[in-house]
Amino acid sequence: MLFSSITFIYFFLPLVLGVYYLLPKSMRNGWLLIASFFFYAWGEPYYLCIMLLTIVINYVAAIVVSIAPNKFKLLAVFLAIIVNLSILGYFKYFNFFVENINLLFHGNIDFIKVVMPIGISFYTFQALSYVIDVYKGEVKAQRNIATVALYIALFPQLIAGPIVKYHDIENQLTSHDVTPDMFYQGLCRFIVGLGKKVLIANNMGLVADKVFNLSANDVSTPMAWLGALCYSMQIFYDFSGYSDMAIGLGQMFGFKFLENFNYPYISDSITEFWRRWHISLSSWLKNYVYIPLGGNRHGLTKTCINLMIVFAITGFWHGAQWTFILWGMWHGVFIVIEKLTHFPKLKGNLVLMTGKHLLTLFIVLIGWVLFRAEQFDVAYDYLKNMFGLIAHNDDIPTQSYFYDNIKIIAFVFAVIFSFPWLRIMWNKYKDNRVFDAVYNLGLIAIFLLSSMFLTASTYNPFIYFRF
Repeated sequence: MLFSSITFIYFFLPLVLGVYYLLPKSMRNGWLLIASFFFYAWGEPYYLCIMLLTIVINYVAAIVVSIAPNKFKLLAVFLAIIVNLSILGYFKYFNFFVENINLLFHGNIDFIKVVMPIGISFYTFQALSYVIDVYKGEVKAQRNIATVALYIALFPQLIAGPIVKYHDIENQLTSHDVTPDMFYQGLCRFIVGLGKKVLIANNMGLVADKVFNLSANDVSTPMAWLGALCYSMQIFYDFSGYSDMAIGLGQMFGFKFLENFNYPYISDSITEFWRRWHISLSSWLKNYVYIPLGGNRHGLTKTCINLMIVFAITGFWHGAQWTFILWGMWHGVFIVIEKLTHFPKLKGNLVLMTGKHLLTLFIVLIGWVLFRAEQFDVAYDYLKNMFGLIAHNDDIPTQSYFYDNIKIIAFVFAVIFSFPWLRIMWNKYKDNRVFDAVYNLGLIAIFLLSSMFLTASTYNPFIYFRF
Protein backbone atom coordinates (compact mmCIF):
# COMPACT_ATOMS: atom_id res chain seq x y z
CA MET A 1 0.00 0.00 0.00
CA LEU A 2 1.45 3.34 -1.05
CA PHE A 3 1.03 6.51 1.03
CA SER A 4 0.18 8.22 -2.24
CA SER A 5 -2.85 6.08 -2.96
CA ILE A 6 -6.57 6.71 -2.62
CA THR A 7 -6.91 3.59 -0.46
CA PHE A 8 -4.36 4.85 2.06
CA ILE A 9 -5.40 8.51 2.12
CA TYR A 10 -9.17 8.12 2.24
CA PHE A 11 -9.67 4.77 3.98
CA PHE A 12 -6.68 3.34 5.86
CA LEU A 13 -5.28 6.53 7.42
CA PRO A 14 -8.58 8.05 8.64
CA LEU A 15 -9.60 4.71 10.17
CA VAL A 16 -6.25 4.22 11.93
CA LEU A 17 -6.14 7.80 13.20
CA GLY A 18 -9.75 7.74 14.33
CA VAL A 19 -9.44 4.52 16.35
CA TYR A 20 -6.01 5.58 17.66
CA TYR A 21 -7.36 8.75 19.28
CA LEU A 22 -10.54 7.09 20.57
CA LEU A 23 -8.58 4.44 22.42
CA PRO A 24 -7.06 5.02 25.87
CA LYS A 25 -3.33 5.72 25.75
CA SER A 26 -2.51 2.29 27.19
CA MET A 27 -4.01 0.60 24.10
CA ARG A 28 -2.70 2.89 21.37
CA ASN A 29 0.60 1.10 20.79
CA GLY A 30 -1.22 -2.19 20.37
CA TRP A 31 -3.56 -0.68 17.78
CA LEU A 32 -0.66 0.96 15.97
CA LEU A 33 1.16 -2.38 15.82
CA ILE A 34 -1.93 -4.17 14.43
CA ALA A 35 -2.39 -1.40 11.85
CA SER A 36 1.30 -1.65 10.88
CA PHE A 37 1.08 -5.42 10.35
CA PHE A 38 -2.06 -4.96 8.27
CA PHE A 39 -0.39 -2.20 6.24
CA TYR A 40 2.61 -4.41 5.48
CA ALA A 41 0.51 -7.48 4.71
CA TRP A 42 -1.65 -5.56 2.23
CA GLY A 43 -1.12 -7.18 -1.14
CA GLU A 44 1.43 -9.79 -0.03
CA PRO A 45 0.55 -11.26 3.41
CA TYR A 46 3.09 -14.08 2.99
CA TYR A 47 5.99 -11.68 3.55
CA LEU A 48 4.63 -10.64 6.91
CA CYS A 49 6.09 -13.94 8.13
CA ILE A 50 9.59 -12.74 7.17
CA MET A 51 9.12 -9.55 9.15
CA LEU A 52 7.79 -11.45 12.18
CA LEU A 53 10.82 -13.74 11.98
CA THR A 54 13.10 -10.69 11.91
CA ILE A 55 11.35 -9.25 14.96
CA VAL A 56 11.69 -12.46 16.98
CA ILE A 57 15.32 -13.02 15.96
CA ASN A 58 16.40 -9.52 16.94
CA TYR A 59 14.33 -9.44 20.12
CA VAL A 60 16.04 -12.64 21.29
CA ALA A 61 19.46 -11.57 19.97
CA ALA A 62 19.40 -8.29 21.90
CA ILE A 63 18.55 -10.06 25.15
CA VAL A 64 21.26 -12.67 24.56
CA VAL A 65 23.81 -9.94 23.82
CA SER A 66 22.83 -8.06 26.97
CA ILE A 67 23.15 -11.05 29.32
CA ALA A 68 26.05 -12.89 27.67
CA PRO A 69 29.43 -12.86 29.47
CA ASN A 70 31.74 -10.17 28.07
CA LYS A 71 33.89 -12.69 26.21
CA PHE A 72 30.84 -14.00 24.32
CA LYS A 73 29.09 -10.66 23.59
CA LEU A 74 31.01 -10.08 20.37
CA LEU A 75 30.22 -13.60 19.16
CA ALA A 76 26.53 -13.11 19.95
CA VAL A 77 26.26 -9.82 18.05
CA PHE A 78 28.30 -11.29 15.18
CA LEU A 79 25.86 -14.19 14.86
CA ALA A 80 22.91 -11.77 14.95
CA ILE A 81 24.47 -9.75 12.12
CA ILE A 82 25.11 -12.90 10.08
CA VAL A 83 21.53 -14.12 10.49
CA ASN A 84 20.03 -10.74 9.55
CA LEU A 85 22.27 -10.31 6.54
CA SER A 86 21.61 -13.90 5.46
CA ILE A 87 17.87 -13.27 5.37
CA LEU A 88 18.39 -10.01 3.49
CA GLY A 89 20.93 -11.63 1.18
CA TYR A 90 18.67 -14.53 0.27
CA PHE A 91 15.62 -12.46 -0.58
CA LYS A 92 17.44 -9.56 -2.21
CA TYR A 93 20.56 -11.04 -3.81
CA PHE A 94 19.99 -14.76 -4.42
CA ASN A 95 18.87 -14.26 -8.03
CA PHE A 96 21.77 -11.92 -8.67
CA PHE A 97 24.42 -14.32 -7.41
CA VAL A 98 23.04 -17.37 -9.24
CA GLU A 99 22.69 -15.47 -12.51
CA ASN A 100 26.27 -14.20 -12.25
CA ILE A 101 27.60 -17.67 -11.37
CA ASN A 102 25.87 -19.05 -14.45
CA LEU A 103 27.34 -16.24 -16.55
CA LEU A 104 30.85 -16.52 -15.14
CA PHE A 105 31.19 -20.30 -15.34
CA HIS A 106 28.91 -20.80 -18.36
CA GLY A 107 26.70 -22.88 -16.11
CA ASN A 108 23.03 -23.61 -16.20
CA ILE A 109 21.96 -23.74 -12.57
CA ASP A 110 18.19 -24.03 -12.63
CA PHE A 111 16.52 -22.05 -9.85
CA ILE A 112 13.21 -20.54 -8.84
CA LYS A 113 13.49 -16.76 -8.77
CA VAL A 114 13.06 -15.28 -5.31
CA VAL A 115 10.70 -12.31 -4.95
CA MET A 116 12.03 -9.64 -2.61
CA PRO A 117 9.71 -8.48 0.21
CA ILE A 118 9.17 -4.74 0.04
CA GLY A 119 11.02 -2.67 2.62
CA ILE A 120 13.31 -5.51 3.74
CA SER A 121 16.44 -3.39 3.26
CA PHE A 122 15.05 -0.70 5.55
CA TYR A 123 13.67 -2.80 8.39
CA THR A 124 16.70 -5.13 8.38
CA PHE A 125 19.05 -2.18 8.88
CA GLN A 126 16.82 -0.88 11.67
CA ALA A 127 16.83 -4.26 13.40
CA LEU A 128 20.62 -4.49 13.09
CA SER A 129 21.14 -1.03 14.58
CA TYR A 130 19.05 -2.06 17.61
CA VAL A 131 21.11 -5.16 18.37
CA ILE A 132 24.42 -3.38 17.74
CA ASP A 133 23.41 -0.49 20.00
CA VAL A 134 22.60 -2.99 22.77
CA TYR A 135 26.06 -4.50 22.27
CA LYS A 136 27.70 -1.06 22.43
CA GLY A 137 25.80 -0.27 25.63
CA GLU A 138 23.99 2.71 24.11
CA VAL A 139 20.55 1.23 24.87
CA LYS A 140 19.19 -1.50 27.08
CA ALA A 141 17.65 -4.63 25.61
CA GLN A 142 13.89 -4.22 25.42
CA ARG A 143 12.06 -6.98 27.32
CA ASN A 144 8.68 -6.23 25.77
CA ILE A 145 8.61 -7.89 22.35
CA ALA A 146 5.64 -5.72 21.30
CA THR A 147 7.81 -2.61 21.69
CA VAL A 148 10.54 -4.13 19.53
CA ALA A 149 7.89 -5.14 17.00
CA LEU A 150 6.50 -1.60 16.91
CA TYR A 151 10.00 -0.18 16.38
CA ILE A 152 10.65 -2.45 13.40
CA ALA A 153 7.13 -2.54 11.91
CA LEU A 154 5.87 1.03 12.54
CA PHE A 155 4.12 1.72 9.23
CA PRO A 156 5.08 5.39 8.63
CA GLN A 157 8.76 4.49 8.15
CA LEU A 158 8.41 0.78 7.37
CA ILE A 159 8.52 0.63 3.57
CA ALA A 160 11.08 3.27 2.67
CA GLY A 161 12.47 4.88 5.77
CA PRO A 162 13.83 7.10 7.06
CA ILE A 163 16.00 4.40 8.64
CA VAL A 164 15.22 5.09 12.28
CA LYS A 165 17.82 4.04 14.82
CA TYR A 166 16.46 2.59 18.06
CA HIS A 167 18.31 5.02 20.34
CA ASP A 168 16.67 7.95 18.51
CA ILE A 169 13.10 6.90 19.40
CA GLU A 170 13.59 4.57 22.38
CA ASN A 171 11.66 6.85 24.75
CA GLN A 172 9.03 7.72 22.14
CA LEU A 173 8.07 4.07 21.75
CA THR A 174 6.62 4.06 25.25
CA SER A 175 5.52 7.70 25.51
CA HIS A 176 4.48 9.68 22.45
CA ASP A 177 1.85 12.28 23.24
CA VAL A 178 0.56 14.47 20.42
CA THR A 179 -0.25 18.15 20.77
CA PRO A 180 -2.68 19.84 18.36
CA ASP A 181 0.22 21.85 16.93
CA MET A 182 2.28 18.71 16.40
CA PHE A 183 -0.62 17.02 14.61
CA TYR A 184 -1.13 20.10 12.41
CA GLN A 185 2.56 20.23 11.50
CA GLY A 186 2.50 16.53 10.69
CA LEU A 187 -0.58 16.93 8.49
CA CYS A 188 1.04 19.84 6.63
CA ARG A 189 4.26 17.85 6.15
CA PHE A 190 2.29 14.88 4.81
CA ILE A 191 0.45 17.06 2.27
CA VAL A 192 3.69 18.68 1.12
CA GLY A 193 5.22 15.23 0.62
CA LEU A 194 2.11 14.04 -1.20
CA GLY A 195 2.34 16.98 -3.59
CA LYS A 196 6.05 16.37 -4.21
CA LYS A 197 5.35 12.73 -5.00
CA VAL A 198 2.17 13.03 -7.08
CA LEU A 199 2.40 16.42 -8.75
CA ILE A 200 6.15 16.59 -9.41
CA ALA A 201 7.77 13.14 -9.21
CA ASN A 202 5.05 11.33 -11.16
CA ASN A 203 5.05 13.92 -13.95
CA MET A 204 8.84 13.87 -14.15
CA GLY A 205 8.72 10.08 -14.20
CA LEU A 206 6.42 10.06 -17.21
CA VAL A 207 8.95 12.09 -19.19
CA ALA A 208 11.98 10.13 -17.96
CA ASP A 209 10.37 6.76 -18.72
CA LYS A 210 9.58 7.78 -22.29
CA VAL A 211 13.17 8.87 -22.90
CA PHE A 212 14.92 5.97 -21.19
CA ASN A 213 12.64 3.35 -22.73
CA LEU A 214 13.60 4.33 -26.28
CA SER A 215 16.79 3.20 -27.96
CA ALA A 216 19.61 5.73 -28.08
CA ASN A 217 19.14 6.11 -31.85
CA ASP A 218 15.56 7.29 -31.33
CA VAL A 219 16.37 10.12 -28.91
CA SER A 220 18.12 13.36 -29.77
CA THR A 221 20.97 14.61 -27.59
CA PRO A 222 18.87 17.43 -26.04
CA MET A 223 16.12 14.93 -25.22
CA ALA A 224 18.69 12.62 -23.62
CA TRP A 225 19.74 15.46 -21.31
CA LEU A 226 16.10 16.23 -20.63
CA GLY A 227 15.47 12.59 -19.69
CA ALA A 228 18.40 12.58 -17.28
CA LEU A 229 17.30 15.88 -15.72
CA CYS A 230 13.72 14.68 -15.33
CA TYR A 231 14.88 11.43 -13.73
CA SER A 232 17.07 13.38 -11.30
CA MET A 233 14.00 15.36 -10.29
CA GLN A 234 11.79 12.27 -10.19
CA ILE A 235 14.02 10.31 -7.82
CA PHE A 236 14.54 13.31 -5.54
CA TYR A 237 10.88 14.30 -5.26
CA ASP A 238 9.77 10.66 -5.20
CA PHE A 239 11.95 9.70 -2.27
CA SER A 240 12.04 13.01 -0.39
CA GLY A 241 8.27 13.30 -0.83
CA TYR A 242 7.80 9.84 0.64
CA SER A 243 10.14 10.77 3.51
CA ASP A 244 8.12 13.93 4.14
CA MET A 245 4.95 11.87 4.27
CA ALA A 246 6.60 9.41 6.66
CA ILE A 247 7.85 12.16 8.96
CA GLY A 248 4.45 13.86 8.85
CA LEU A 249 2.63 10.62 9.66
CA GLY A 250 5.01 10.04 12.54
CA GLN A 251 4.17 13.46 13.96
CA MET A 252 0.44 12.74 13.68
CA PHE A 253 0.98 9.69 15.90
CA GLY A 254 3.41 11.41 18.28
CA PHE A 255 6.76 10.32 16.83
CA LYS A 256 9.57 12.65 15.82
CA PHE A 257 11.73 11.13 13.07
CA LEU A 258 14.97 12.73 11.97
CA GLU A 259 15.20 14.48 8.61
CA ASN A 260 16.17 12.40 5.57
CA PHE A 261 16.77 15.10 2.95
CA ASN A 262 18.10 18.64 3.14
CA TYR A 263 18.04 20.17 -0.34
CA PRO A 264 20.82 17.99 -1.81
CA TYR A 265 20.83 19.75 -5.17
CA ILE A 266 22.24 22.95 -3.64
CA SER A 267 25.45 21.08 -2.73
CA ASP A 268 28.79 22.32 -4.03
CA SER A 269 30.63 19.03 -3.51
CA ILE A 270 29.79 15.32 -3.56
CA THR A 271 30.77 15.19 0.11
CA GLU A 272 28.11 17.80 0.89
CA PHE A 273 25.62 16.02 -1.37
CA TRP A 274 25.86 12.90 0.81
CA ARG A 275 25.34 14.97 3.93
CA ARG A 276 22.06 16.13 2.40
CA TRP A 277 20.86 13.05 0.45
CA HIS A 278 19.28 10.04 2.19
CA ILE A 279 20.71 11.27 5.48
CA SER A 280 19.45 8.28 7.48
CA LEU A 281 21.32 5.78 5.25
CA SER A 282 24.50 7.88 5.26
CA SER A 283 24.32 8.14 9.04
CA TRP A 284 23.68 4.40 9.41
CA LEU A 285 26.64 3.44 7.23
CA LYS A 286 28.88 5.93 9.01
CA ASN A 287 27.98 4.60 12.48
CA TYR A 288 27.85 0.88 11.71
CA VAL A 289 30.31 0.41 8.82
CA TYR A 290 32.71 3.34 8.31
CA ILE A 291 33.64 3.94 11.96
CA PRO A 292 33.98 0.20 12.82
CA LEU A 293 36.30 -0.14 9.79
CA GLY A 294 38.50 2.52 11.35
CA GLY A 295 37.02 5.64 9.82
CA ASN A 296 39.73 8.23 9.32
CA ARG A 297 41.81 7.13 12.30
CA HIS A 298 44.49 5.09 10.50
CA GLY A 299 45.94 7.37 7.88
CA LEU A 300 44.81 8.78 4.56
CA THR A 301 45.23 5.58 2.52
CA LYS A 302 43.12 3.51 4.91
CA THR A 303 40.53 6.31 5.07
CA CYS A 304 40.17 6.28 1.28
CA ILE A 305 39.83 2.48 1.25
CA ASN A 306 37.16 2.66 3.95
CA LEU A 307 35.26 5.28 1.95
CA MET A 308 35.31 3.14 -1.18
CA ILE A 309 34.05 0.13 0.81
CA VAL A 310 31.20 2.19 2.24
CA PHE A 311 30.14 3.48 -1.17
CA ALA A 312 30.35 0.04 -2.74
CA ILE A 313 27.99 -1.13 0.02
CA THR A 314 25.80 1.93 -0.60
CA GLY A 315 25.40 0.93 -4.22
CA PHE A 316 24.83 -2.75 -3.46
CA TRP A 317 22.28 -1.88 -0.76
CA HIS A 318 20.17 -0.17 -3.41
CA GLY A 319 19.77 -3.29 -5.47
CA ALA A 320 21.15 -6.49 -6.96
CA GLN A 321 22.51 -4.92 -10.14
CA TRP A 322 26.03 -4.13 -11.24
CA THR A 323 24.89 -0.67 -12.30
CA PHE A 324 23.96 0.13 -8.68
CA ILE A 325 27.43 -0.91 -7.55
CA LEU A 326 28.96 1.21 -10.33
CA TRP A 327 26.81 4.14 -9.19
CA GLY A 328 28.05 3.74 -5.62
CA MET A 329 31.67 3.46 -6.75
CA TRP A 330 31.22 6.51 -9.01
CA HIS A 331 30.29 8.59 -5.97
CA GLY A 332 32.99 6.92 -3.89
CA VAL A 333 35.70 7.90 -6.37
CA PHE A 334 34.73 11.57 -6.20
CA ILE A 335 34.44 11.45 -2.41
CA VAL A 336 38.03 10.15 -2.30
CA ILE A 337 39.21 12.78 -4.78
CA GLU A 338 37.60 15.48 -2.64
CA LYS A 339 39.25 14.01 0.45
CA LEU A 340 42.67 14.12 -1.24
CA THR A 341 42.27 17.60 -2.75
CA HIS A 342 40.24 19.25 0.06
CA PHE A 343 37.80 20.34 -2.67
CA PRO A 344 34.83 20.88 -0.27
CA LYS A 345 36.86 23.46 1.69
CA LEU A 346 37.68 25.47 -1.42
CA LYS A 347 36.03 28.87 -1.08
CA GLY A 348 36.10 31.89 -3.34
CA ASN A 349 34.03 34.34 -5.34
CA LEU A 350 30.63 33.77 -6.89
CA VAL A 351 32.09 32.41 -10.13
CA LEU A 352 34.13 29.77 -8.31
CA MET A 353 31.26 28.67 -6.07
CA THR A 354 28.86 28.53 -9.04
CA GLY A 355 31.40 26.38 -10.88
CA LYS A 356 31.67 24.03 -7.91
CA HIS A 357 27.90 23.73 -7.75
CA LEU A 358 27.52 23.03 -11.47
CA LEU A 359 30.34 20.47 -11.40
CA THR A 360 28.67 18.68 -8.48
CA LEU A 361 25.33 18.62 -10.27
CA PHE A 362 27.01 17.27 -13.42
CA ILE A 363 28.64 14.40 -11.47
CA VAL A 364 25.34 13.61 -9.72
CA LEU A 365 23.44 13.70 -13.02
CA ILE A 366 25.84 11.26 -14.69
CA GLY A 367 25.47 9.06 -11.63
CA TRP A 368 21.68 9.03 -12.00
CA VAL A 369 22.04 7.69 -15.53
CA LEU A 370 24.06 4.77 -14.12
CA PHE A 371 21.44 4.33 -11.39
CA ARG A 372 18.50 4.36 -13.82
CA ALA A 373 20.01 1.99 -16.40
CA GLU A 374 19.60 -1.71 -15.67
CA GLN A 375 22.69 -2.80 -17.63
CA PHE A 376 26.13 -1.39 -18.40
CA ASP A 377 25.58 -1.26 -22.17
CA VAL A 378 22.33 0.69 -21.71
CA ALA A 379 24.06 3.24 -19.47
CA TYR A 380 27.02 3.47 -21.86
CA ASP A 381 24.81 4.10 -24.90
CA TYR A 382 22.72 6.65 -23.05
CA LEU A 383 25.81 8.57 -21.93
CA LYS A 384 27.19 8.47 -25.47
CA ASN A 385 23.90 9.89 -26.67
CA MET A 386 24.06 12.72 -24.12
CA PHE A 387 27.40 13.81 -25.61
CA GLY A 388 26.34 13.48 -29.22
CA LEU A 389 28.34 10.33 -29.96
CA ILE A 390 25.47 8.31 -31.48
CA ALA A 391 23.88 8.82 -34.90
CA HIS A 392 20.14 9.36 -34.72
CA ASN A 393 17.39 7.94 -36.89
CA ASP A 394 15.64 10.31 -39.25
CA ASP A 395 12.22 9.66 -37.72
CA ILE A 396 12.93 10.29 -34.03
CA PRO A 397 9.90 11.33 -31.93
CA THR A 398 9.10 15.02 -31.76
CA GLN A 399 9.31 17.01 -28.53
CA SER A 400 5.55 16.83 -28.05
CA TYR A 401 5.89 13.06 -27.59
CA PHE A 402 7.93 13.57 -24.44
CA TYR A 403 6.22 16.42 -22.63
CA ASP A 404 3.25 18.76 -22.51
CA ASN A 405 2.41 21.96 -20.63
CA ILE A 406 1.71 20.11 -17.37
CA LYS A 407 5.13 18.46 -17.50
CA ILE A 408 6.81 21.80 -18.20
CA ILE A 409 5.06 23.40 -15.20
CA ALA A 410 6.01 20.43 -13.01
CA PHE A 411 9.66 20.73 -14.10
CA VAL A 412 9.72 24.47 -13.33
CA PHE A 413 8.32 23.83 -9.84
CA ALA A 414 10.81 20.97 -9.40
CA VAL A 415 13.70 23.34 -10.04
CA ILE A 416 12.26 26.11 -7.86
CA PHE A 417 11.56 23.87 -4.86
CA SER A 418 14.94 22.14 -5.02
CA PHE A 419 16.16 25.35 -3.36
CA PRO A 420 15.06 26.30 0.19
CA TRP A 421 12.93 29.29 -0.81
CA LEU A 422 9.81 27.98 0.95
CA ARG A 423 11.71 27.21 4.16
CA ILE A 424 13.22 30.71 4.18
CA MET A 425 9.81 32.29 3.64
CA TRP A 426 8.22 30.09 6.31
CA ASN A 427 10.86 31.04 8.91
CA LYS A 428 10.47 34.72 8.03
CA TYR A 429 6.70 35.04 7.73
CA LYS A 430 5.24 32.13 9.75
CA ASP A 431 3.73 34.51 12.31
CA ASN A 432 2.12 36.65 9.61
CA ARG A 433 -1.62 35.96 9.35
CA VAL A 434 -1.81 36.70 5.64
CA PHE A 435 1.10 34.37 4.87
CA ASP A 436 -0.41 31.73 7.14
CA ALA A 437 -3.75 31.93 5.29
CA VAL A 438 -2.04 31.72 1.88
CA TYR A 439 0.06 28.79 3.10
CA ASN A 440 -2.99 26.86 4.29
CA LEU A 441 -4.91 27.57 1.10
CA GLY A 442 -1.88 26.34 -0.84
CA LEU A 443 -1.87 23.10 1.14
CA ILE A 444 -5.57 22.58 0.45
CA ALA A 445 -4.94 23.14 -3.26
CA ILE A 446 -2.03 20.68 -3.24
CA PHE A 447 -4.15 18.05 -1.52
CA LEU A 448 -7.07 18.46 -3.92
CA LEU A 449 -4.85 18.49 -7.01
CA SER A 450 -2.98 15.41 -5.78
CA SER A 451 -6.27 13.59 -5.21
CA MET A 452 -7.43 14.54 -8.71
CA PHE A 453 -4.20 13.28 -10.28
CA LEU A 454 -4.38 10.02 -8.33
CA THR A 455 -7.97 9.47 -9.41
CA ALA A 456 -7.33 10.30 -13.06
CA SER A 457 -4.07 8.41 -13.57
CA THR A 458 -2.89 4.86 -13.00
CA TYR A 459 0.78 5.96 -13.13
CA ASN A 460 1.99 6.08 -9.53
CA PRO A 461 5.33 4.29 -9.21
CA PHE A 462 7.58 4.47 -6.17
CA ILE A 463 11.24 3.96 -7.01
CA TYR A 464 12.45 2.95 -3.56
CA PHE A 465 9.92 0.13 -3.31
CA ARG A 466 12.58 -1.92 -5.10
CA PHE A 467 15.13 -1.36 -2.36
